[in-house]
Amino acid sequence: MRENDVVLRTVTKIVVFILLTFGFYLFLAGHDSPGGGFIGGLIFSSAFLLMFLAFDVKQVLVSLPIDFRIFMIIGALLSIATAVSPIFFGKPFLYQTSFTAHFPLLGELHLTTVTLFEAGVLLTVVGVVVTVMLSMSGGRS
Repeated sequence: MRENDVVLRTVTKIVVFILLTFGFYLFLAGHDSPGGGFIGGLIFSSAFLLMFLAFDVKQVLVSLPIDFRIFMIIGALLSIATAVSPIFFGKPFLYQTSFTAHFPLLGELHLTTVTLFEAGVLLTVVGVVVTVMLSMSGGRS
């Protein structure tokens, strides 16, 4: 029988939103300032783990039908593809390109291939950390 966790559950709903927003900010800020996919992935993972602690693991996995092992695979493949693909265009391994795109509502955005690489790192870190924690706790991923 679980004790009454009203305060923990209420605070978790607010803190998870803050953690996901901060993790997304760190992810996007990573190619120009400190941050990036690894630290963003750790922040995202902490949000998921906090949900698992506050609510029942099975309840969270039912409401979020995410297989975190798939996150690992997609993230690793995305990072590898971003790192290797410049070789096919005569550029060195991990070569990055950047360009500025104009979007109607957002204005001009500076985009780089590093962001794709960092997205792969983020997905891999989230997948690994959450899968390891669920495996250690006896839950499924």
